[in-house]
Amino acid sequence: MLRKWIIFGIAAFAAAGGTACADNAKRPGNDAAAIASARISLVTAVTTAEQHVQGKAVRAEYEQRKDGQWVYEIEVAGPSGVFDVKIDADKGTVIASTADKVDADDDKDD
Repeated sequence: MLRKWIIFGIAAFAAAGGTACADNAKRPGNDAAAIASARISLVTAVTTAEQHVQGKAVRAEYEQRKDGQWVYEIEVAGPSGVFDVKIDADKGTVIASTADKVDADDDKDD
């Protein structure tokens, strides 16, 4: 699966005015073009996920699924736990929301 990573913390997200930095250290080329062409912005996706869970976003990923669909996967900490919320990057709708299991560095991406 082709993945594009966008990682941010709540403080960094707020301090940067809603921008995030792409993790390009392990990938050749520039990944910014993929997210720049998304119909729904990262800020909108984060807001949608936060409202869905009634919490605060702590991490976000932008990835292309096997079927070609681009999605944002937002990890949100809320009063009832931590949830992984998938947002359709074209429509801005919640595709799925699942409780996040113990997070021992999901993809070993340190």
